[in-house]
Formats: sequence, structure tokens, C-alpha cells
Amino acid sequence: QVQLVESGGGLVQSGGSLRLSCAASGFTFSYYGMSWSRQAPGKERELVATITRGSGITNYADSVKGRLTISRDNAKNTVYLQMNSLKTEETAVYYCKAPVGFGVWGQGTQVTVSS
Repeated sequence: QVQLVESGGGLVQSGGSLRLSCAASGFTFSYYGMSWSRQAPGKERELVATITRGSGITNYADSVKGRLTISRDNAKNTVYLQMNSLKTEETAVYYCKAPVGFGVWGQGTQVTVSS
């Protein structure tokens, strides 16, 4: 079955960095664009970054441009989110998504940014 497993979250100080990973299985990873979203407590889930299949064209929410970088390794069936210069307001659960069927989400990984 289609499965996405996020990892790499944790506690980091404001201005710090983290690298999230999302390991995919159960579908042909290279055929699909992928995305990362986040959901802060009491807020709606928001899309932060996308990457296309093939050439890997990326797109970002305005709030993260220049600080977050999405990438993919098709040989490892993995999509990454490198996060630099993190802000306290970016504390959230981060999810990856594959547009397979109606859309498949991972279980999420918690990122906490302390001041």
C-alpha cells in the first residue's frame, strides 16, 4: 500500500536548521510531484513547498522562500525539506504528501522552534 514516513523533526532554537525526510513506498515515486505542508496548533494546514516529477521544478510559499529548500532523490524514493533560519512561528507538524489517488499524507513530524 502507499505509505509516506516523515522523519527528522525535533527541537531547534530560533535561527537554527533541520532537515526533514519523507520516505515513500507502494507507488512509483518518480512519476509524482511531491509536497510539504505544515499545521501549527489551532491553525489550518498550509502548503509550504512543492517539487515536480522529472526536472524537479520547485515552488514555495512566500513566507519560506530563501530559507526552506525542497529536493528529492528518486533512487531513494525520498523527498527532503531543508529548513534554515527557522522562526518560532514555524513550530508545527510537518507533513509530506503524494498525489496518489485522492492524495496520501504521511503521519507528520513535529518541529518545535524555541526562542
